Amino acid sequence: MLWGSCALFALVLGLFLAAWFVPDFGRRLPPDRWIVWGGLALPLPVLIALTLYAFNQGEFLLKGATKDTEDVLEVRATGRMWEWDFSYPTLPGSVAEPGVLHIPAGRTIEIVAESEDVIHSFWVPRLGGKIDAVPGHANRLRIRADKPGRYGGICSEYCGTGHAGMRFEVRAHDEDGFVRAVSAETSE
Repeated sequence: MLWGSCALFALVLGLFLAAWFVPDFGRRLPPDRWIVWGGLALPLPVLIALTLYAFNQGEFLLKGATKDTEDVLEVRATGRMWEWDFSYPTLPGSVAEPGVLHIPAGRTIEIVAESEDVIHSFWVPRLGGKIDAVPGHANRLRIRADKPGRYGGICSEYCGTGHAGMRFEVRAHDEDGFVRAVSAETSE
């Protein structure tokens, strides 16, 4: 989406600079043609491509587009004033570190967001998508880190006086590092 918006910006900026610095640029075209061609015909293919990409990403993020459902790791994210706790229900004996979500890089993670008190919102900007954590309801979101690294996460729904400090960290590991990070033996 960044590259699509950059293409549109470059197109508009190029036309503006040409009109500013090149004498008589565009005077042969009547204003209605400028509007039709410059305002509709040129940006339309870029906007259509961006819309299709957004729909495709939305399907992935909201549980739909991946065919390999057995490779999806489920993680429960529970928000409460003013912290996040994570658990790994499909990994028996796993332990969680408060405020830190450990995930394997290159694997799809399905976040099941829940809340114990008020509405919170789970969001990791670098990994895409955000979803509300609503009391008494489980919402699902898919994220994926393509390579190991650390990513910041926040609650993006105002939830009270401690909201600004309701942050967490996502640590994406290679497969061995992930197993070590969540195993009970290495945490003790």
